[in-house]
Amino acid sequence: MAESRVATALNRDVEVAAPGEFERLAVGPLAVWPPVVLAPMAGVTNYPFRSLCREFGAGLFVSEMITARGFLMGNRLTHLLASSRPDETPRSVQVYGADPIDIGEMVAALVDQGVDHIDMNFGCPVPKVTRSGGGSAIPAKPRLLARLVRAAVRNAGPVPVTIKVRRGVDDGLVTHLSSGRVAQEEGASAIGLHARTAAELYSGEADWDAIGELVASVEIPVLGNGDIWEAWDALRMMRATGCAGVIVGRGCLGRPWLFRELAQVFDGVEPPAPPNLGAILDVMVDHARRLCDFFGDDIGMRQMRKWSAWYTKGFHGSARAREALVRVERLEDMVAAVGALDLDEPFPESALRANRGKGGRTQRVVLPEGYLDDLDDDTPPKAPHTPDEMRAWEQALSGG
Repeated sequence: MAESRVATALNRDVEVAAPGEFERLAVGPLAVWPPVVLAPMAGVTNYPFRSLCREFGAGLFVSEMITARGFLMGNRLTHLLASSRPDETPRSVQVYGADPIDIGEMVAALVDQGVDHIDMNFGCPVPKVTRSGGGSAIPAKPRLLARLVRAAVRNAGPVPVTIKVRRGVDDGLVTHLSSGRVAQEEGASAIGLHARTAAELYSGEADWDAIGELVASVEIPVLGNGDIWEAWDALRMMRATGCAGVIVGRGCLGRPWLFRELAQVFDGVEPPAPPNLGAILDVMVDHARRLCDFFGDDIGMRQMRKWSAWYTKGFHGSARAREALVRVERLEDMVAAVGALDLDEPFPESALRANRGKGGRTQRVVLPEGYLDDLDDDTPPKAPHTPDEMRAWEQALSGG
């Protein structure tokens, strides 16, 4: 272990991977190395961010959640967020839907477009989604879950389908093991588990023991998700649970170089120190230009406001700079807001596990009235269908 390692006390003594210790992540015909997946995150994992992460390190980089109904209705923003570029290989899209017919049609269309991997979202805890019986509510009904996975697998052909779930609705309704059985029986290539319940949202510590339980109960690969803040966390999770790979979410917000560090530790290499503030500003400018190229200047810079706050979190004087960063309209404004800071300041250790994005609150999960009365019911819940309903739906998901 290098004495100069920048890590929290939790990870200062973790050893890099030994030769042959870990295998490539097998997702159908895809062989992923390192065994690392970028978590699909609404408003985050669009093509600009995926392309940036890919340049820092290898792995599998999944789109944000794309709603089947919006996709099939030709919603412009939905199609933009599902889109890619020729340099993105493999191309991975996460789909969301609660109707097997919609899911089947969407998956078939994506396969025709040349998608290499389909992930299915059964873990979204956003109230707008669970209130209608979707997202993390669906695994409470294994037969409905099975219908949806079956529809995707049948229409995907040789393209691998994976699913992502949470540990359950709450501690009184834990579903990860039954979801694993459904995934395996219906032909999914892997299952990802965010080791928190929908009620926990992003609070507290993820229950890595639940990941180990799922690994022991299925034969398909299990991907562990929850509390991968440092590259060393990925090694600890895989060693502790036996999972086949890790899913990285909030830990990479404002830190796309985390994927470089992950690639290094899995290759047995001690990573160098993270970039200083000046180098991070270069990444911010690059990211902003990619967003503007993809969304247009106005939307791109509005999107960049949250990213600027994440990139600068933990640096001395950054709180005052963020007062300006959350209002930037031009690239020059962003650079000027950071320019007063010490660009030679090294990355602060305190920022390694700083919460970015989702907060630490919990919630009472709201389900449709009577939803839990018959868990064997496989009837799809009512989904929004009109253009106005779909716009409200998409806005709720992006905000959640």
